[in-house]
Amino acid sequence: MLNKYIYTDKELELHYAHETLKPSYRNINFLDHTMHYAVMSRNDSLPLLVLIHGAPGAWYGYMNLMDDTLLQQRYKLIAIDRLGYGKSNYGKAETSTQIQALAVKEIIDKENISGKKIVLLGRSYGAPIAAFLSINYPQQVEKLFMVSPVIDPQKEKFYWFSSIGKWKPVQWFLPKMLNVATKEKYSHEREMLLMLPKWKKLYTPTYVITGANDKIADTCNYSFARSHLKNCPSVFLKLQNTGHLVTNEQPELIRNLLLQKL
Repeated sequence: MLNKYIYTDKELELHYAHETLKPSYRNINFLDHTMHYAVMSRNDSLPLLVLIHGAPGAWYGYMNLMDDTLLQQRYKLIAIDRLGYGKSNYGKAETSTQIQALAVKEIIDKENISGKKIVLLGRSYGAPIAAFLSINYPQQVEKLFMVSPVIDPQKEKFYWFSSIGKWKPVQWFLPKMLNVATKEKYSHEREMLLMLPKWKKLYTPTYVITGANDKIADTCNYSFARSHLKNCPSVFLKLQNTGHLVTNEQPELIRNLLLQKL
């Protein structure tokens, strides 16, 4: 079931029917947006682990981490529907990395009852959003995980069919989340150019994790991170026999890194 791309509310209900700990679903308002997210919490005094998905995606793309009992003992887990996806203004694209990040910050401010430093994990397009928060709010972030990051403005990956997704007649027949992802893709280079001067201001301890067989994000993003992350303690991992969905393909490794077992 965890490999399924889209879940209905009924399917999520069935998934958690026999679990002792179930996610709590919450909403907040940010500017003119509604943000939806899931919280898995045994104790509100635990530090936050905030999970930010890529494009397209939804909070349940991190369900395997949310369901991990060891992570539940260490963290209060929060998985977010990014703006435009899931139940967060679904179908209305928000291409600004800054606004996406500030919307996540609104959730953090509400949920971080303990006041402890948090851990951020962003995957794919979620990675620069997590990085933006780490750069601008370093006093609140203990660690940053960028998994399969798409951060190099010169290496945005386009396919022969990418431009077709911009055609209005085609968009009528596509799921709204794919149209949102297309708008993000064609704005992403500009957004990452805006991020360029910010990387030198990243001081948060950072993990960069990439699959060597990633066919979705150019692995040059890994080299970009190595050359631009100069002022923060960093761990760089390029995983063999692993593709873009590292958190699904290598869940034990991700868990061990989050639990500081390695």
